[in-house]
Amino acid sequence: MTKTRPSASYTSFQGYRRLASGPLHVIALAVKIAAEGGGGKPILIFDDSTGRSIDLDTRGTDDEVLARYPATSADSVTGLGSDETPRGRGRPKLGVVAREVTLLPRHWEWLAAQPGGPSVALRKLVEEARHRNGERDQIRALQERAYHFMSAMAGDMPGFEEASRALFANDPAKFASLIAQWPSDVCDHAMRMAFGGMGTSL
Repeated sequence: MTKTRPSASYTSFQGYRRLASGPLHVIALAVKIAAEGGGGKPILIFDDSTGRSIDLDTRGTDDEVLARYPATSADSVTGLGSDETPRGRGRPKLGVVAREVTLLPRHWEWLAAQPGGPSVALRKLVEEARHRNGERDQIRALQERAYHFMSAMAGDMPGFEEASRALFANDPAKFASLIAQWPSDVCDHAMRMAFGGMGTSL
């Protein structure tokens, strides 16, 4: 399992039944209540942004659990411009971050000849690539998170291999038909993870 990291939404399952979906503090309390209620079925928690399972420590009182996983805004967590990221020259208010780039001499020569110099040329190239590959990258990210979830929850279920092929072929209709026989909560969540969009509330 992966370590807990900030995310907008998580989903917990007890056996094949979905317990709750939402921010981490909500999931932590739901898991604590379910664990205390027994039932004998394993409880899994998934990061909805990646489909990977995570571990939570739900020992202690409700207040202790909430102190461990306080309510927070995922929007304030980013991978750029953290306190540990050194800033170079540029415009800090625009989030410009200095990082090392290793290129061959001919690449540096070409960049230096571009209007605005290497930094401007690199930023333009990155933006063009993002626009050109954005939709493909989005689909791939959805497929990968759905596959992580499916592998943990449905790896031994009928049709798993066929459903995985339909997932990576981006065939929603076939995928839905192949997983229709799975437990309803698992089926519904797999569909949302695969085709619901990265920003969709799960």
